[in-house]
Amino acid sequence: MKIGELPFLQKQIIKALFGKIRRGGLRVRYWDGEESDYGDTAPRVKLLFNQCPASTLRFDDPVLSLGEAYMDGVLDYEGPLEDILLLLANNQSVFSGGTIVTKALKAIVGTDNRDQARRNIQHHYDLGNDFFALWLDETMSYSCAYFKHPTDSLYQAQLQKIDHILKKINIQPGETILDIGSGWGWLIIKAAQTYNAKALGITLSEEQYRATRERIAALGLTDKVDVQLINYLDLDEEKYRFDKIVSVGMFEHVGKENIPKYLNKINRLLVPGGLSLLHTITETTEDKPENTWMKTYIFPGGYVPSLRETIWQLPEHDFHLLHAESLRMHYAMTLDHWYTNFSQHLDDIQAKFDNRFVRMWGLYLKGSAAAFRATGLDIHQLLFSKGLNNELPLTLAHIYA
Repeated sequence: MKIGELPFLQKQIIKALFGKIRRGGLRVRYWDGEESDYGDTAPRVKLLFNQCPASTLRFDDPVLSLGEAYMDGVLDYEGPLEDILLLLANNQSVFSGGTIVTKALKAIVGTDNRDQARRNIQHHYDLGNDFFALWLDETMSYSCAYFKHPTDSLYQAQLQKIDHILKKINIQPGETILDIGSGWGWLIIKAAQTYNAKALGITLSEEQYRATRERIAALGLTDKVDVQLINYLDLDEEKYRFDKIVSVGMFEHVGKENIPKYLNKINRLLVPGGLSLLHTITETTEDKPENTWMKTYIFPGGYVPSLRETIWQLPEHDFHLLHAESLRMHYAMTLDHWYTNFSQHLDDIQAKFDNRFVRMWGLYLKGSAAAFRATGLDIHQLLFSKGLNNELPLTLAHIYA
């Protein structure tokens, strides 16, 4: 290949890709200063190529390639990220490798292999407690918060989320509760401190496990609260039975084929009439293209189920749906706070990792917030009972009191 041929060929490939856009508008500024518009409407967003992409740029998987180009500083953008996500969603046949839009947190197919499941979790969650502490709130909650008012602080909203869940399951003094994917342990500690329950948390993250154990000991709660480093499928059903079981932000790591196994395990661990709350990101429909960029760099080992495919399986295990609530805008606001905090510690984060990591995580946080606002990505809390429970409050007043 002669000098000058690569930039020319790369531009032709990119132009051919964007030339297929039929819905929406996009402006592209190439590395040589040329600007071109694509689509059927006036563009509100612009992609900026700072230099010619490498010859390894793959346009058979545009989302992965464009995500990597952004991480490498080859590509930037101007305008609302929500508009870019909608553009990708409305032109899925063009961006057939999947989009940040349709599966912003949905990545992969999940696995039943215990070792692989642990590696998947540790890839994301064991980046270091000091890393997460830079941009999470004091509770170290890495899941959707619950805002009663737009002006609530992130810390306040996370505490409200924990109380919202514990009130929903109507936790009572002396009851036993299991938290599957217990993170840094604030829910199980709150269940013991405020509601006098006996709580067990389980996690696959060694960093979270160590931090939770230390906090339980420091608070003198070892007689009421425990945490184990274990796969939920390996929890001994002969030893444990729980009045209440919650799962917050863990279900996305189960995998499509393992949803029945998860529900069956919950059924075996719950007492008759017991309550379970499932707090999970959801999609509007199944079978959307996967986001290979997210799969490769952010969440290796997860699957965001549709609301429909989750609810229709509940009766198979004699589960009765009691309440369903969408917290879509709550998660968008949570991610806004995380991104703001993340942006205020760029120097510290870059010192721990590098600029490519900073750009990668910034895109993940900001892109996810935009996806919750602009697409079918949602998050639901599903409350259900094992069999019939005739002793529950007649109204939901106890949740919102």
